[in-house]
Amino acid sequence: MTLSTTLTKPAAAPGSSQSASEAARTARRRAALHWVAVHSTAIAAALFFVLPFVFVFLTSVMTDQQALTKNLWPTSWEWGNYVKVWQTPGFLTWWRNTLLYAGLGTLLTVVSSLPVAYALAKFRFRGRNLALMAVISMMMLPPQVTVIPMYLFWAKQMHLSGTLWPLIIPMAFGDAFSIFLLRQFLLTIPKEYIEAAKIDGCGDLRTLLRVVLPMAKPAIAAVALFQFFYAWNDYFGPQIYASENPGAWTLSYGLESFKGAHHTNWNLTMAATLLVMAPVIILFFFAQKAFIEGVTLTGVKG
Repeated sequence: MTLSTTLTKPAAAPGSSQSASEAARTARRRAALHWVAVHSTAIAAALFFVLPFVFVFLTSVMTDQQALTKNLWPTSWEWGNYVKVWQTPGFLTWWRNTLLYAGLGTLLTVVSSLPVAYALAKFRFRGRNLALMAVISMMMLPPQVTVIPMYLFWAKQMHLSGTLWPLIIPMAFGDAFSIFLLRQFLLTIPKEYIEAAKIDGCGDLRTLLRVVLPMAKPAIAAVALFQFFYAWNDYFGPQIYASENPGAWTLSYGLESFKGAHHTNWNLTMAATLLVMAPVIILFFFAQKAFIEGVTLTGVKG
């Protein structure tokens, strides 16, 4: 006689799966609340900086009747506002002038500042500390102090008023802040690399181009971005030298004229503002790694 034993699983307690899912949801909720509590300051700071851009964007796609009313969400998305702004007479000219001013000025600043910074960081010569003090002194000098003699020189002697060249040409002779920033970074480059290059027969210029330049890319990127942002947002300079010639206006100065002509059309004003801000925001978004690295690595050695 064969006896067979049948093993059966114990029946699941009623509601056990439901209570398990509720426990999982509770755990996820607690984890989310913990994350929010830990990062509350960062979230508040992010909202503080992001919400104005959101407000500008939403206003830029509203109708003229809805802009700056209590209704903050567009009832209809007016993407044609950007087309109207882009077709404004002179807007493309402002873009071209701003790109010329910011692009050429940035290139001239980097090319002229790097050799000076290299000399102050790696060369030993009489008066080096005095030259460094002169560079630092130029950083402390307010531009308003020199604006009158500089204007008399460029306008009366060189006859370049009504153009952007009085703002671009001086950048070919270096910038105090850029020289100082690059010098601080170049101090961190070990002198053994430079000595090895000279032993191999490289002169000072070739050492700068073949050895120092590739190693200084983060600092050069930081300096270039600083200068580009300054030139792109510069309002004071174009107002002094180019205000008499609308054909030489930049975006920052032209935007003030646009706002005066459309002071009741806040949707168009916000659309123009966003078009002016968009390039520098996009540029910083893609170059922020090199920018932060360059700023972080400068100033670690005196």
